[in-house]
Amino acid sequence: MKGPENKKTLELAVLLGKLSRENKAPIWKAISVKLLSPRRRRTGVNLSKIDRFTSDGDAVIVPGKVLGTGELTHRVAVAAFGFSSSAKAKLGANAIGVMELAKKFPKGTGVKIIS
Repeated sequence: MKGPENKKTLELAVLLGKLSRENKAPIWKAISVKLLSPRRRRTGVNLSKIDRFTSDGDAVIVPGKVLGTGELTHRVAVAAFGFSSSAKAKLGANAIGVMELAKKFPKGTGVKIIS
């Protein structure tokens, strides 16, 4: 079998690919491809790195897992494939799902990929 065995992951990849084609947004295609890659190739990103490369009000997508090391000094909407429990606690309502971010920014403008 090629691709992810998790049905939700596969559905998300298909939906992001469709959204990419409909809105001519290459960012969602890139995220879809990352989602179809093996799990061991997905990166873990600490909150400190997100804080370093963003400013107040940015939207970020992490094609992997967000880890809780570090602090955020400004408000950032963070979407990821997974969150550690400490990262989710520190982010609170700013931790959102990938599809929620994709619906909020269908063209992908203003969204940063951090990996």
